[in-house]
Amino acid sequence: MPQCARAAEPNEFMPDDYFRRHTGEDIFGNNQPLEIDLGCGDGTFLLKMAQHYPERNFLGIERLLGRVRGVCRGIGKLGLTNAKVLRLESHYTIEWLLARGSVSRLHLLCPDPWPKARHHKRRIVQQPFLESLHNALTPDGEFLFKTDHPEYFEWVCEEMQAFKKFHRLPWPVDGEDGALFYPKTDFQQHWESQGKTVHRLRYNMG
Repeated sequence: MPQCARAAEPNEFMPDDYFRRHTGEDIFGNNQPLEIDLGCGDGTFLLKMAQHYPERNFLGIERLLGRVRGVCRGIGKLGLTNAKVLRLESHYTIEWLLARGSVSRLHLLCPDPWPKARHHKRRIVQQPFLESLHNALTPDGEFLFKTDHPEYFEWVCEEMQAFKKFHRLPWPVDGEDGALFYPKTDFQQHWESQGKTVHRLRYNMG
């Protein structure tokens, strides 16, 4: 966990107690549905989602201070009141910081696939993470995942199947009935410009 030796940036959520579980109301001061962008990077996705859905709250989780500061500045420039950033490790956030049943949707977009076999244990999507995710989501909550790495995509499919507490949902693309508003991250735009396929998965609490 970070040591709180610095003042919070404008639009940064810095808990006064990292050992207490927090609800969306604790973070934003209202009870709008809470969505989590786990590993929000430069904030492209977070900012566009917050602009499109002013009736929802969006919390970006990011470990790197430079990125946190950049996203905070972006939130300020757009005048958004429904977006904040938390500087913290992703799994700790889901397992210990967020209240049970508090998250309506969790977005995990293009995480590090750790492609070498000896590093697979570092992949975030594993059974302990899924248990924490299951606890954090609301009864109708969703988990949305994207990757450009085919083997990691198969890994996540297998982990989800083994966990057995989620139900896979269709994810209609643009132009299809029921298509979601879902901005592309900078990573996705880069990979698609190179001709790569970005794989997607969508689950709810089935």
